[in-house]
Amino acid sequence: MNVSITQLLEVLENLISIHQTMLELAAQKTPVLVNNQVVELNTIIHKENKLIKQIEELERMRVQLTGEYLISRGYNPDPKVRVSDLIKIIFKAEEKKALSEVQARLLDVMTEMKKQNEVNQKLIEQSLAFIDFSLDLFVKTPEQDAFYQHPNQTGYSSVRNGIFDTKA
Repeated sequence: MNVSITQLLEVLENLISIHQTMLELAAQKTPVLVNNQVVELNTIIHKENKLIKQIEELERMRVQLTGEYLISRGYNPDPKVRVSDLIKIIFKAEEKKALSEVQARLLDVMTEMKKQNEVNQKLIEQSLAFIDFSLDLFVKTPEQDAFYQHPNQTGYSSVRNGIFDTKA
């Protein structure tokens, strides 16, 4: 195999490893969100931020190695070239197969991570909706909910006996 392809495979393997760690953190985040454990959530987010920086660096390396490979084959380097594009222009079956397998594994991990993040996002949205509902209970007076009052009736907007004054 060409040195550039070998190096590219190593970078992609590292990306898979980091994305698997991100997937594990996303799975750990779910019960933390359910149980409202803010300190643990901050710890997980801090770890994720470190991993994101590593992913960014590996992605820069991937683009660089892809460019070097393209130049060595007489193509113009393009930072937008994806692994799937590179697979199409590789002639050696061994290199094609290796890149295809690594790409498939990376896509699988990223798909699982996306699913887990969607679950976590829904939990966060539900939590925010509950907080909003709880705040509404504190701010509104029971009379506002119990009786209809015509909006043009005097005193409609001046009645405020809630626990918190949101205009303060």
